[in-house]
Amino acid sequence: MKALFGAAAISLGLFAASANVWAADKGSKEEAVAMVKKAVALIKSDGKEKAFAAIADPGNATFHDRDLYVYIYDFNGVALAHGNNPKMVGKPLIGLKDNEGKLMIKEMVELAKTKGSGWVDFKWPNPVTKTVESKSGYVEKVDDFFVGSGIYK
Repeated sequence: MKALFGAAAISLGLFAASANVWAADKGSKEEAVAMVKKAVALIKSDGKEKAFAAIADPGNATFHDRDLYVYIYDFNGVALAHGNNPKMVGKPLIGLKDNEGKLMIKEMVELAKTKGSGWVDFKWPNPVTKTVESKSGYVEKVDDFFVGSGIYK
């Protein structure tokens, strides 16, 4: 009985350790907010053009960490910079829906305009796993656009 209990305890410990490693592979809410704040600070210090280029550069670890990246949209829903999909830049995406029909860009715009910052939940392809997953995006208003990053749940 003691051997069985010991084996179960070891198995549980290994499971917990592997869960912690898996969780470490994903960005946290705090890391997403910090990444947005770094992007906002860069925009304010170096200007939009330089900041947007840094955000779009996949080699820039400040704005690309595991499944975390930065995106920027104006209040018309036009992508100004995107750390994961540069093909989105310049496109009006206010009507973009996730796979459950949620107008997430529109919701982010409204949140940024009315509250200045906050979280929006939606479904989005994870750049690491290449599968659609639940995501929470944090957005923060800057002038007439917002800066965002998000975590996969």
